[in-house]
Amino acid sequence: MTVLDVDLPDGRTLRVHDSGDDGPALVWHHGSPQTGALLAPVLEAARARGLRLLSYGRPSYGGSTPHPGRDVASAASDVAHVLDALDIDSAAHAGASGGGPHALACAALLPDKTTGVVSLAGLAPFVDGFDWAAGMASDATLRAGAAGRGVRAATPEGGVEAFTAADWATLSGAWAPLGEDAQRASGQGLDGIVDDDVAFAHPWGFDPASITVPVLLVHGSLDRVVPPQHSAWLLEHLPAAELWTRPRDSHVSVLEALPVALDWLVAATS
Repeated sequence: MTVLDVDLPDGRTLRVHDSGDDGPALVWHHGSPQTGALLAPVLEAARARGLRLLSYGRPSYGGSTPHPGRDVASAASDVAHVLDALDIDSAAHAGASGGGPHALACAALLPDKTTGVVSLAGLAPFVDGFDWAAGMASDATLRAGAAGRGVRAATPEGGVEAFTAADWATLSGAWAPLGEDAQRASGQGLDGIVDDDVAFAHPWGFDPASITVPVLLVHGSLDRVVPPQHSAWLLEHLPAAELWTRPRDSHVSVLEALPVALDWLVAATS
């Protein structure tokens, strides 16, 4: 495994993590907050399926340069530079929670470089006609993001009151590295998650309906962080999407579906 900094044309750098394995590339788009480091359960699932795992810290996360005012679409340009730096022609993408929209951005804006996408517990766009906050335990920080970066930065972070017993069991087991990494990311500052929330609550910079590659949406019915109607909305607007609903899962426990979701992705992109 290697860690490298990729220089971008605008002077920023991205901290990139590469498993270095042989095989097709899979880019993991981390949730909010995370450092972008390779997480053991993601690495194990990717390696078991012959995939080369890449991940990177979005701006202000894990050693990557800040980029205030970024939108969700900006992830596509950043990832394109990462793939070019590693001499990779195309990749599949997977994202969890806040990583889901950024994975979809790559599918929409890098169609020639993207083979397929998995989104687990991912957000839908903040658009008119969709009750975006219905079922959320708290939408305070995301609503603050809609009001602008200054308002969001002044809004206290929410807790984990929306997590279920299944979520805590997952975080106590194989996905313990997720919680540990989230704590590291939070300790490095809040700019990353502030900019994520502002981006989620403003126009994403692309139309999900333009995505033509296969997309698998996976969502837990008990999710009160990102309620399941977000993936239901995406299913209605993505031309080549499939939705797996997991009735006993919530926001974190749904990640246990990653191995079978990657099975789907390998089959869909082979």
